[in-house]
This record gives sequence, structure tokens and C-alpha cells, in this order.
Amino acid sequence: MKTITYHKLVRDKIPEIIEAKGKTCKVRTLSDDEYLKMIDAKLDEELAEYHEDQNIEELADLMEVIYAAAKARGYSVEELEKVRAQKAEKRGAFEKKLLLEEVME
Repeated sequence: MKTITYHKLVRDKIPEIIEAKGKTCKVRTLSDDEYLKMIDAKLDEELAEYHEDQNIEELADLMEVIYAAAKARGYSVEELEKVRAQKAEKRGAFEKKLLLEEVME
């Protein structure tokens, strides 16, 4: 029997999906500290995948991990959205496609 080692954070239903395909897998529940480290690593992984493929599925994956990171640090998705909206109101968003090239004093 072939074994592939991953050591990566996966979505909650992945073990069920693997088992539905007639395979077995080994998982464990992370401690809070381990989870924070792994969710940060997952952010890097998903961002790299987005840079490679630049499709909407990768953007959705990135958002899911961002929501999970917020929750892991004690924030709600609503709080995250509120802060995002406040920053957009105060400092703007990225709709004008502005590139700051220089500031002269």
C-alpha cells in the first residue's frame, strides 16, 4: 500500500472525501497554538496558489482561510468586514488602480 505524507491543514470534509474514494487517512486535531501556525502557513499556500492560477476558486480558498484566521484569533467575520469597510471609508479601496511612485518633501 502506497502512503503519501502531507502534514498540512485541510478543510473539515477532506477525510470523508478521501474515505469515500476507498482510501484511508490519518488526521489529528491541532492544539490552538499549532492551529494558528498552520493557518498562517495555509494563508501562504493559498496565496501562492492564487498567484499561480489567478482564478476565482483560488480567491475563494484564500477568503476561506482569511475567515478561519480571523476566527482563530478571536474575531468574527462581521468584525473583519467592519474593519475592512472602515479602512476603505477612511483610506479608500483599490478601485482607482493608483500606483504611488514618489513623494517629494
